[in-house]
Amino acid sequence: MTVRVAVNLLWCVPGEVGGSEEYLARQLQGLTAVDPERGRAAPTLFTLPSYPAAHPELATRFPVVTTRTTGAHRPRRVVAEHTWLRRRTRVDPVRIGAFDLVHHGGGTTPMIGSRPIVLTIHDLQYLEHPHYVSPRKLRYLRSAVPRSVRRANVVAVPSEFVRGTVIDAFGTDPDRVVVVPHGIDAAPVPVIVDEAGLRERWGLGPGPLLVYPAITHPHKNHRLLLETMRDHWIDPDLRLVLLGGRGAADDEVERAITELGLRGRVVRPGRVPDADRDGLLAIADALVFPSTYEGFGAPLIEAMALGTPVICGDHPTLREVVGDAGVVVPPDPEAWGAALGVARRTRRELTAAGRVRVARFDLATSAAALLDAYERTLP
Repeated sequence: MTVRVAVNLLWCVPGEVGGSEEYLARQLQGLTAVDPERGRAAPTLFTLPSYPAAHPELATRFPVVTTRTTGAHRPRRVVAEHTWLRRRTRVDPVRIGAFDLVHHGGGTTPMIGSRPIVLTIHDLQYLEHPHYVSPRKLRYLRSAVPRSVRRANVVAVPSEFVRGTVIDAFGTDPDRVVVVPHGIDAAPVPVIVDEAGLRERWGLGPGPLLVYPAITHPHKNHRLLLETMRDHWIDPDLRLVLLGGRGAADDEVERAITELGLRGRVVRPGRVPDADRDGLLAIADALVFPSTYEGFGAPLIEAMALGTPVICGDHPTLREVVGDAGVVVPPDPEAWGAALGVARRTRRELTAAGRVRVARFDLATSAAALLDAYERTLP
């Protein structure tokens, strides 16, 4: 039996929602590898107008239905879910053109609408760090997330850490919460690095590089790296490269760069093409990832796939992902200062361990887990 799935992607404003965008896109892409004839699942994607151009790899493989709203105004997007999306995603096991289930990928569901439902929850950061969320959004999440979990037949999460959080926070039946891990291409196209071009294009100079790809949200903990640069990573030729868009803590990061005297040593290219991101990671001494909260931490597996050592914060999810293939560090600048030396001395061992570790997170594994989540909802 082929499961007809309506996938709600209206929450995804391309380039503005962080790692959750790539998480769902890669899972859907993986479906074509594990189910090439769409014999097990036939997704139809319901998206904002900007989504197909941002993800042509999906738009050419699956039917896409776009709404008129741009997604820039959250209330309008929510209204579209309750009206436009509801009308187009009726569940009916026999009617032609209907669906068997609706997959809401953005962590919440509308208050009304068809069931059964698969709900993807990326994390529950608002419970652990409510101060990182605006009061208005916090009120919304405190109301919408528990209600959405109750409405869902199956809750898909990216890690065992998030699974445990969902079960504990809402008293959810453990059988209804399944891990659908991140995945990346198990056989990626070899990265051809124009190192001289990268260094010239982004003003990096000839010295060693550390790369942190993360939007500047408070929990990403950029300041820890900046303090470590000032006090411990004092090589004047060392450059800390901060990739990613502007988040809620961006002004604070900019002020800290100035206050700590790091202008010139911290380079902020912002969002860069994937080829440049991969090239920068490939030539870096390490990926540095001091985040204090993650639902998964996809940049860790992306770096390991490229043979780049990983230095990451001591958070349960990051430990779950990196295993023994990275240097896990408590949130202390002195410890981070020493960790770089460890990563450099053990680069060969970390690279080998990383390539083994990343094999656990391929697209096929991720997509197979998503298919299982879909099939669990049906009688």
